[in-house]
Amino acid sequence: MDLLFKALADPTRRKILDELSERDGQTLFELCSRLLLRHRIASTRQAISQHLAILETANLVTVKRQGRYKFHYINTSPLRAIQQRWVEKKKEDS
Repeated sequence: MDLLFKALADPTRRKILDELSERDGQTLFELCSRLLLRHRIASTRQAISQHLAILETANLVTVKRQGRYKFHYINTSPLRAIQQRWVEKKKEDS
């Protein structure tokens, strides 16, 4: 769970997740372009790649390779785990 909160703590990573939730299955190039055009985040491809690695380690992003391309997909199941841990537990206790 610590990796999840670390991943969500950074605003750039949250924007990456926003972009993937709006349009899933993007390449690194597509994500960099959208972050620059829509959010004025001018990070290098290497920096965005590092953010994606942290999101992948936290299981918030999954990757599928097709040829020489890597497509990134949002995975919301870790967020559901948080909801079940606190929100749904609170409902059960009420």
